[in-house]
Amino acid sequence: MKAYISSFLAGLLAGIVYFAVGVQSPAPPIVALAGLLGILAGEQIVPVVRRMLSGIKLKAAWHEAKCSQHMFGSLPGANASDAAAKDQRST
Repeated sequence: MKAYISSFLAGLLAGIVYFAVGVQSPAPPIVALAGLLGILAGEQIVPVVRRMLSGIKLKAAWHEAKCSQHMFGSLPGANASDAAAKDQRST
């Protein structure tokens, strides 16, 4: 949660600076989000390529680098079986 608050505050500060300088945000929101996705993907390229250069196949390299978890976070329903098991234990 601390990272989200810090990120929000950094963005808020950037917005205040843009206002003070008198410029608009450099990119529309969709373009900015696409750029953020590119940053996330770029962070994962080096670990995956290192693993692939050591002889590991792409799928295994992706899994070992935990790219899915980093790129997409916890997907909806990912913990549904855990929640269902907890509900059954509580009854």
